[in-house]
Amino acid sequence: MKFASHALALSALLACAAVQAQAPAKPGVAAAPAAATKGQVVKLMWIDPLTGLMGPVGTNQLKSVQFLAEKFSASNPAGVKFEVQGIDNKLSPAESLNALKAATDQGVRYVLQGNGSSVAGALIDAIDKHNARNPGKEVIFLNYAAVDPDFTNSKCNYWHFRFDGDTSMKMEAMTTFIKDKQDVKNVYLLNQNYSHGQQVTKYAKEMLARKRPDVKIVGEDLHPLAQVRDFAPYVAKIKASGADTVITGNWGSDLSLLVKAANEGGYTGKFYTYYTGVTGTPAALGTGGEGRVFQVAYAHYNMGGQSDAWAKEFKAKYNDDLYTLAFAHALNALGNAMAKAGSTDPVKVAPALEGLKYTSFNGEVEMRKTDHQLQQPLFMTVWQKAGGKFPYSPENTGMTLVPVKEYPSYVSSTPTSCQMKRPGGA
Repeated sequence: MKFASHALALSALLACAAVQAQAPAKPGVAAAPAAATKGQVVKLMWIDPLTGLMGPVGTNQLKSVQFLAEKFSASNPAGVKFEVQGIDNKLSPAESLNALKAATDQGVRYVLQGNGSSVAGALIDAIDKHNARNPGKEVIFLNYAAVDPDFTNSKCNYWHFRFDGDTSMKMEAMTTFIKDKQDVKNVYLLNQNYSHGQQVTKYAKEMLARKRPDVKIVGEDLHPLAQVRDFAPYVAKIKASGADTVITGNWGSDLSLLVKAANEGGYTGKFYTYYTGVTGTPAALGTGGEGRVFQVAYAHYNMGGQSDAWAKEFKAKYNDDLYTLAFAHALNALGNAMAKAGSTDPVKVAPALEGLKYTSFNGEVEMRKTDHQLQQPLFMTVWQKAGGKFPYSPENTGMTLVPVKEYPSYVSSTPTSCQMKRPGGA
C-alpha cells in the first residue's frame, strides 16, 4: 500500500483496523468513516436497457440504484459519496461495449449491469482486456442480476463480482422445495433462448431427476429473448402437454406476457419462477394465480426492517416498487471494502471485497473469495392476497409474494470450478 506520506499511511491503517475490529453493522448504518476515503465521490455507471420491451424494467432499476446510492452515501463506513449515472444499452452486447468505452473515457471505475447474461459475458471480457491494457485505470464489474453460473465457474474473472444468486443456486432451492410437493407431477420447461434460459432448463432437468425422479418433463421450449409479444401459442402447447407445472426463468415482458396469456387461455397449473416480482408481472397476474405462482429469490416484498422502510419511501417518491435489492448488497459491500482498503482505487478495493462478510438486508452474507459469488439466503414465496404480516402490494394489485420457505446460505450454495487468475499471481 503506497501513500504520499507516512502520516497518511498511518491514518489509513488505523481506519482499516477500526473497521475490521467493529461488529457487523446493520444495512445502511455506518461506523466512523475511514479518513483516507472520507468525502470522496465514487462514480458508478449503470449499463442496461431503458428502451424496448425490457425498458420498463431498466427504468425501475436505474431509479432503484440511484435511490439506494443516496441512502448508502449518507451512511457507509468509508465515508464516500456514491454517484450513479445510466446508459441505455438496448439489451445489446455491442451497445454495452460502447457504453463501457463512454464510461471509462469519463474516468468511471465501477460498472453496474444485470439484465442479460449475454451482455454480462461481453462486459466481463471487455473489462478484463481494458484492465490489462490500462494499468492505473482498472474497472470493477458489479453484477446485480446476470445469473449465468459460468460467470463464477469456467468464465470466472477477478474483476467481476456477483451479488445475485446464480441460476443453479436458485434451482437448488426451488427443486428442494418441489421435492416435497407431490402435486408436482408433469413439468413443462419454458425459457428464453440465451444462456440463463438454457441453464434453467439444464439444471431443472438435472436436479429434478436427482430429487424427484418420478416427475416427468412433458415439454420444453426456448423462445427469443424480449421479442415475443403473444404467448398464446406457447400456453396452448403447455395445456396440450398435460403439464400441471411450468418452470420458467423468464423475466420482464417475457414473463408478464406469458402469465397474461396463461390467465386469458385458462391455464390453471402452477408456475415456478425466478422473477414474478419484476416490473409488469404483478399487474399481469392481478388476482389470478393465487396460491399457484411461486418465486425463488434472495429477497421479497415483505422482508421487514430497513428494506420495508426503503420500499415504503420509494413507493411514495416514485409510485413504483423497489425489488432489485442486490443494489443494496453491492453498495454496502463497496462501502465496507473501501473502508477496509483505505482507498477507492479498484486495485485495492477488489482484494478487500474478496471474502468480505457483512450484514445485509437478508442476513449475514459473504463474497466468496474463490469465485466472487455472494453467498446468501434464498426465499421461496407464493402469490397471495396482501395483508396481515405481509401487507406490501406491488403495482397496487392487492396481492403480494408471501414467504413459505427460507433456505440459508449453506443450503442454496453450490460448488464452483473457478480457477481464479489474480493479478500478479496473488
